[in-house]
Amino acid sequence: MTGDHQTLALFLFSAFVAVTLAITTRAGRRRGSAEEFYTGGRLFSPMENGFALSGDYLSAASFLGISGLIALNGYDGMLYSVGFLVAWLVVLLLVAELVRNCGRFTLADVVAARMGERRVRTAVGVSSVTVSVLYLVAQMVGAGSLVSLLLGGTGDAARSWTVVGVGALMVVYVALGGMRATTWIQIVKAVLLLAGALALTVLVLLRFHGDFSALLTTAAERSGHGRDFLAPGLGHGRDWTARTDFISLGLALVLGTAGLPHILARFSTVPTAGSARRSVVWSIGLIGGFYLMTIVLGFGAAAIVGSDAVRASDPAGNTAVPLLALDLGGGAGSTGGTVLFAVVAAVAFATILAVVAGITLASSTSVAHDLYTSYTRGRDGGAGRRRYGEVAVARVSAVVVGGTAVGLGLLARDLNVAFLVGLAFAVAASANLPVLLYSLFWRRFTTRGAVWSVYGGLVPAVLLVALSPVVSGSPDALFPGADFHVFPLQNPGVVSIPLGFLAGWLGTVTSPEPPDEAKHAETEVRALTGAGAV
Repeated sequence: MTGDHQTLALFLFSAFVAVTLAITTRAGRRRGSAEEFYTGGRLFSPMENGFALSGDYLSAASFLGISGLIALNGYDGMLYSVGFLVAWLVVLLLVAELVRNCGRFTLADVVAARMGERRVRTAVGVSSVTVSVLYLVAQMVGAGSLVSLLLGGTGDAARSWTVVGVGALMVVYVALGGMRATTWIQIVKAVLLLAGALALTVLVLLRFHGDFSALLTTAAERSGHGRDFLAPGLGHGRDWTARTDFISLGLALVLGTAGLPHILARFSTVPTAGSARRSVVWSIGLIGGFYLMTIVLGFGAAAIVGSDAVRASDPAGNTAVPLLALDLGGGAGSTGGTVLFAVVAAVAFATILAVVAGITLASSTSVAHDLYTSYTRGRDGGAGRRRYGEVAVARVSAVVVGGTAVGLGLLARDLNVAFLVGLAFAVAASANLPVLLYSLFWRRFTTRGAVWSVYGGLVPAVLLVALSPVVSGSPDALFPGADFHVFPLQNPGVVSIPLGFLAGWLGTVTSPEPPDEAKHAETEVRALTGAGAV
């Protein structure tokens, strides 16, 4: 890219960083309780929280990864758009209000309300941190791909330093500002992202005079695959393994959202369960509109830029949208291309920063409120927790989580960000969703069932990923020179999700302890009516 592209994009991104740091500094002056740090005082309106939910959910996988997958794989790439959107119906119907009524800060609060607290908090805390780190890795990979394009492909050093810089910024956002600052960063980012996607969508449709059929036909022609580009099977193949992987991915996307820690945490930032439900309605409208636009952008990149050009820039397709913006603005060297590319690059950076802040806050909350609290309560009756403070532990854990995500992001920098997010969704659907649904709806559920449910989904999901072609045995694996894969699927959801539910059932029916009927009744009343909710 030319110097003008770099200068303008970096200027716009610097402006966003300056604004968000100002928000963080202002929010950081409110030195309050753990509730203020974790939930922002529960003072956000449904519309504000709906925009923040959209900002939390619409990640680099959505803006860069999905459009890139559609540009390279056509029809098969749209599965991500459909799966990510349909997932919100599960959240709306089964999770939002009940979690708001039963929880305080984290998923473990919901489950531990009727279980043996220490064991359950430890299990759910480990699972939540694992999901968060996997999700963070995808954002780091997106940041590296974007800056590599922005700086003209200057090599691995630029991508590595970008990942480190993003990690440092996200730690600052979380450690200083907490949930209040993170929420307003999400709102600003959501507005910028939706406006940028809408502008690009309009320009793509204008290029084809509003004829979507002509857009699809041109995309198929320039993809190099002809009509196969618009039919199932190009990205995932047509043999039984590919079809099963396709089903596995769909299950993970649809069921995973309801188990994501940073999404569940958002339901605690509004004052009532009704507000939580209305927040989800707002987010469904915003997210649905955005994913419809990603379909246009993906096929637009294939039609205007060409699949080969996208693949040449980034084999994973993460740079399809910036390249599309450059072409729509008039091409390389033009003023319009420079401005539009710079705006899209800055919005993409903002997207990554905002999402990593939300995920880091959720994971640091799990470490402080679930893992650290369980440890101190068991060891010294809570004296250690009172001495050091949950909020202080959360700030320190943000640094640790950020460092871990940076290291893994450097390792996985050549993988598609939407694909990486799919893995995080699979782990969330396998480990978090079963224990959540059992806790809310099964009267006989016990502490052993809860612990077995979490580990029975988490361990197989992580193990199957480690033994899959994602890690070894293929040219684009994390370790392309090794081959120890024995599991043929890239996404473990079709196996690990049923195992999570099965483990929870088996642990419950073999448990020597009787279920606590009184606590279940209390939880049920609280979940359905809000009586006694925080």
